[in-house]
Amino acid sequence: MKESIIEIAHVSFQYKGSANGFLKDISLSVKKGETLLLTGLSGSGKTTIIRLINGLIPHYYPGELAGSISVAGHDIAKTELYELAGLVGTVFQNPRSQFFSVDTDGEIVFGPENIGLDPTEIINRKQTVVREMQIEKLLGRSLFELSGGEKQRIACASVSALLPDIILLDEPSSNLDQGAIENLREEIKRWKEQGKTLVISEHRLWYLKDLADRVIYMDAGSIRQEWSGPEFASMGSETVRQLQLRPLEVPDISPPICEGGCDCADDCKTVSPLPLSDDGFLLKDFYFSYHRKPNLFGKKKLTGQDDMLSLCIPHLVLPKRSVIGVIGKNGTGKSTFLKCVCGLEKDCKGSIEIDGKTYKGKDRRKLCYMVMQDVNHQLFTDSVEAEILLSMKEGSKERCDTILESLSILAYKSMHPMALSGGQKQRVAIASAIAANAKLMLFDEPTSGLDFAHMEKVGALLKNLAASGNTVLVATHDLELIELCCDYVLCIENGKLGYMRKVGSLQ
Repeated sequence: MKESIIEIAHVSFQYKGSANGFLKDISLSVKKGETLLLTGLSGSGKTTIIRLINGLIPHYYPGELAGSISVAGHDIAKTELYELAGLVGTVFQNPRSQFFSVDTDGEIVFGPENIGLDPTEIINRKQTVVREMQIEKLLGRSLFELSGGEKQRIACASVSALLPDIILLDEPSSNLDQGAIENLREEIKRWKEQGKTLVISEHRLWYLKDLADRVIYMDAGSIRQEWSGPEFASMGSETVRQLQLRPLEVPDISPPICEGGCDCADDCKTVSPLPLSDDGFLLKDFYFSYHRKPNLFGKKKLTGQDDMLSLCIPHLVLPKRSVIGVIGKNGTGKSTFLKCVCGLEKDCKGSIEIDGKTYKGKDRRKLCYMVMQDVNHQLFTDSVEAEILLSMKEGSKERCDTILESLSILAYKSMHPMALSGGQKQRVAIASAIAANAKLMLFDEPTSGLDFAHMEKVGALLKNLAASGNTVLVATHDLELIELCCDYVLCIENGKLGYMRKVGSLQ
């Protein structure tokens, strides 16, 4: 029988500044080489357990800690973070938050360099990791130019280069498309075969159900249920839904294959990119490039004939009062499309025509409101309530409370937004969008990091926004959300329209 490598004994923890306790008498033992999956509602304590194991609690996140945490014989409370660097590796929900370099090569070797390994050993580790993960094409690249999936692979490579015995993953798939999730799954499978101890906090369950040795369900800071991997994988869909977890099975959302046998993502001419009706928001001349060459005589207006366009949409109609799911692979242009539509990319000079009015440039910002993928960039105030009131033309605390209640975050209205969990922050940003009441609302991955119960609430809210006369664009990798609320799907491939069709026609 394998020995335990992680021991958490009767641990309770309360974050500094939090009025309520967070972890409540948690006891957990993880065996060496075991793959443990932590799941449960957003804010249930999964990330806090990850932080206990890697030492971020209590050395980075202060608070009241009771009980003991032992990792490979180290008393976490008495062990400095740098002493754990070669023992515990962590892949965070947002890989950008753990990058220290500006290029891929430097990031992969940062850890080994930081713990003072011999240069020859550093080079050997880098070559081994690159070969095993097959990421040769990512070498020599700027981290700022990578897609979400590519950033996640570099984060995994940087952790692998340290050769840790324990690897922690906190919502690692939240911003990934299905192809990138398959790559992540293969990396987890490889770590598992190498005998690594893995602890994974996750809402998406389908890609892990046959990899987990044990699954723990958390709720309100406590461990409520526990299953073996096979028991969890065979759980019925109704039981999964009662636990408010995401499904264990999801259908494929890859582009359909047309009757001619070609891949519709490859400029297939048999799939119309336009909806049946012309009644809606008309988008014209949306051209944008991240690779524009400097011009001595000023900026030249981009056209569809320009090379290296990151976005090329000359004409598109978005149906009124509908929820439109924007789908496509990581790095294909979904976020760029949303930012150009709402006027965040100044070099994109496209126009939007609606109800006889034309909105260009900055005027598009009056028409639109966007919730970004990384909501930390748009949380400005010192309380949740102030954040919502900031988005209102005329502040109404009663309406603010109604919006917060509909998203189950009214209890947090006096808290600082940055003290909330990732899913709670996401709901605060969505609440701000609802408060702004823009005609065209744009959401970039609004359900990343959310459990299924809150995803259902977000889906219902998006449908209500459309029913109230708003038009909603939502970039997403979550097929569950598309099935819950979307009227159309708009597929973007390499900055161009792939197709647009009603959701019912996907089946």
